[in-house]
Amino acid sequence: MLDISFIRDNLELCKQAAIHKNRTVDWDTLLTLDERRRTLIKNAEVLRAKRNQNGKMDPSEGKKLKGELRTVEDELRIVEEQFNIIMLTIPNIPDESVPVGKNDKDNKEIRTWGTIPQFDFPVKDHVELSKKLDLIDFERGTKVGGFRAYFLKNEAALLEIGVLMYTMRKLVNKGFTPMIPPVLVRSFSLFGNGQFPWGKDEVYELPKDDLYLSGTAEVPITSYYADEIIKEEDLPKKIVAFSPCYRREAGSYGKDTKGVYRVHQFNKIEQVVVTKNDTQSSFKILEELLSNTEEILQDLKLPYRVMLMCTGDMGEPQVKKYDIEVYMPGRSGYGEIASDSFMGDFQARRLKIRYRTKDGKTAFCHTLNDTAIPSPRILVAILENYQQKDGSIRVPDVLVPFVGKEIITR
Repeated sequence: MLDISFIRDNLELCKQAAIHKNRTVDWDTLLTLDERRRTLIKNAEVLRAKRNQNGKMDPSEGKKLKGELRTVEDELRIVEEQFNIIMLTIPNIPDESVPVGKNDKDNKEIRTWGTIPQFDFPVKDHVELSKKLDLIDFERGTKVGGFRAYFLKNEAALLEIGVLMYTMRKLVNKGFTPMIPPVLVRSFSLFGNGQFPWGKDEVYELPKDDLYLSGTAEVPITSYYADEIIKEEDLPKKIVAFSPCYRREAGSYGKDTKGVYRVHQFNKIEQVVVTKNDTQSSFKILEELLSNTEEILQDLKLPYRVMLMCTGDMGEPQVKKYDIEVYMPGRSGYGEIASDSFMGDFQARRLKIRYRTKDGKTAFCHTLNDTAIPSPRILVAILENYQQKDGSIRVPDVLVPFVGKEIITR
């Protein structure tokens, strides 16, 4: 959430940011409500001061003053509710380094790593490989869990556990605190994270319990510090979290319907950082998180590229965002594997995450997050890049200890 004072002082900048992020905001109503809200706050303060200064006033005058104050407070409550609804629709301001664009066609390639494999035999996609090697059961997955459901079997199950565990260990060794958060979350965490109101259609809801299934560990981990004041010397808080993730994929009808590239349930290792309100140091952390993900992909010897996302494809809360895309032979192209995002104090304002500076002042924190590794999407890349002419699959060297073999055969 942006500060209303910042919006008033930088109205044109905020309007352009909303346009560039393909979002519509009712600016006129917002400013009208803000003006009325400030007037009511001032009136309420005046009435409270009169009440406090006139303890010996006539009882009828005191009753009248109390009634006037109640009327003002009731109107203020209604105005603030309407005001806050519109405030939640205002996206964050992108950094100057972010390219302006409408969709993924306007994203900018920053760099590539690795060599795209050249096969001297017909390439199979992960679906065909999985069926022949009995690694993923799509048919029984659909029977039991519906569309986009699946069973990981045999070496595929070991590969998933292995790549997630390998990633977790690597990041713990880099100083990250490991966590396994709840995936059933309250609505405030999704509003605080910035997924609500924009992405509500993507979230599974349990209305009887007033709970939601989280689509990423970023949601509960960022909310972990909600309504808290952290000591500056304790920042940054670096966390690596494992969680199951659930997404309805409501906006992806007809896209990637084959295989396990786009599914409703998956597992993920997420990096989350809560740090002080210093943009320069936060950008350094953004690059650090990106480097961690790249290092894991390099350990797996998977070719990838880093994309700087344009304004229209970066999401509402982000100041700056990178996507990391791995080459997948079955797609004859790159597929997104991870996102690396800097949110400024946007989430912290919504969640009231603050820190106390060394001189005793309080400020809103900065938050960042990065997908270290998601599965089974990473399995798509591994199976397809490591396929052999005889139909077998070589196991990446770093995952051999988890799988217990170097070659996967039927």
